[in-house]
Amino acid sequence: MRARELKVIGAVEFSPRTFPDSRGVFVSPFQGDGFAEAVGHRLTVAQTNHSRSRRGTIRGLHFSDVPPGQAKYVYCPQGALIDFVVDVRVGSPTYGVWDAVRLDPVDFRAVYVPEGVAHGFVSLEDDTVLSYLCSTGYNPGSEHGLNPLDPELALPWSVDDPTLSGKDAAAPTLAEAAEAGLLPTYDACLARYADLRG
Repeated sequence: MRARELKVIGAVEFSPRTFPDSRGVFVSPFQGDGFAEAVGHRLTVAQTNHSRSRRGTIRGLHFSDVPPGQAKYVYCPQGALIDFVVDVRVGSPTYGVWDAVRLDPVDFRAVYVPEGVAHGFVSLEDDTVLSYLCSTGYNPGSEHGLNPLDPELALPWSVDDPTLSGKDAAAPTLAEAAEAGLLPTYDACLARYADLRG
């Protein structure tokens, strides 16, 4: 399992080895030891999520209050998508920075999204599936979103007429969320990461 740090501090791309043969392919998209070596702590999985999306669907950008926050480890077992991470931690050296990774069932790359970082993706094919390992369960009272079409972020979604949920389309921009006090602080996130390391 190879790990590569993304532009957003704490976000990591993982690339597992694949084992193709005449029957198909075998792969381990998540490996606990490799994850802990790269991130500095183990991932507690409190919930798994599964989404299936038609081509051109944007889901996100989502994040949650810290503490405790919700970290995500995501990979794509079917279809193809571009996965985005955006640093929304006020005071972070990479605040407002984003990065993107193509996820598909060819290379089986995965992305780790730490607590306090916003996450979203766009599906490139019909019936695209994203699998999520989540560090905490869903808590609607602590969940927030940013408008994925925020012109200040200018994320390259690569679709002309995207499909969004009403909630995502009505979400605030990064600047509006900051002004409303919705964003986590980098200091709170650092304290959470220190707790996880132990």
